[in-house]
Amino acid sequence: MHTGVQGRDVGVFGVLGPLVSETGMTDVFVNPDGLVWCDRGDGAAQAGGIRIPAEESRELAVRLIAVGGRHADEASPLVDVRLPDGVRVHVALPPIASGGAAISIRLQRPEPFGLDELAARSFFSVVPLAEVLALVQRRANLLITGAGGSGKTTLLGALLARAAPGERIVVLEDVAELRVAHPHVVALEARQANLDGAGAIALDRLVREALRMRPDRLVIGECRGAEVRELLSALNTGHDGGAGTLHANSLADVPARLEALAGLAGLSVEAMARQAVSAFDAVLHVERTPEGRRLAAIGRLELDRRGRLEVAT
Repeated sequence: MHTGVQGRDVGVFGVLGPLVSETGMTDVFVNPDGLVWCDRGDGAAQAGGIRIPAEESRELAVRLIAVGGRHADEASPLVDVRLPDGVRVHVALPPIASGGAAISIRLQRPEPFGLDELAARSFFSVVPLAEVLALVQRRANLLITGAGGSGKTTLLGALLARAAPGERIVVLEDVAELRVAHPHVVALEARQANLDGAGAIALDRLVREALRMRPDRLVIGECRGAEVRELLSALNTGHDGGAGTLHANSLADVPARLEALAGLAGLSVEAMARQAVSAFDAVLHVERTPEGRRLAAIGRLELDRRGRLEVAT
């Protein structure tokens, strides 16, 4: 076993081992051309002197997916897994990825960020921490938005850690990523179909099952499909203190993203708008800047004169 500075076995990562074990590393990427890029928290930069041949990158991709308990091949060229130590790996094999395998590795800190640590990193330089804590304490339903890698999951985990110790938090995710330093957390993870196309358990079903588990706070790691219908229904029927995350580039983009999900969930735009306004008490938008990640704005969902969604700040 080859153990890196973050305490994980890095032997399985081959030539990427030194990068994966580096303190402060957040992401490592292998592109189809064999070039390796890495992110230490301030944006992606090319890792000089490393170029992985196509055959080796494919072998690495298949091996990492196998460690996560799944398989990648011509029949399943797109796979996302969580490794035993919490590392998240996504691979795309040829011919989906043109020229060679594309590997995306998302790394976790040994311990999740807390709100005080985020505050020390100027995460709340625009929106005061006290304003955010007040939302948690009054059990507001929160929608956390931002682009990929902006810190949505990090903020959500830190907020949930401040929930009262006796509250039962049920977390639902496609691939487990959210870490919450709280004594009463139940985490459920969706399951993809097996080789025969059977056995899949999607997030929308997990939401329905979670409601039978008497959650005090119901949390969906990321809303990206039909599960938004069940989440909105739950938050509109007495379940407060809930939360979810959503990909959006700005607060102004949030209504359009929710309207897009409405179609996937079989809801009309008007129905989505009414339910979303009632379900969420606040929208917290995070962004990644050259100076680091930060909470950029807090808004609330409202209906305009046409009955469509808009965000007020």
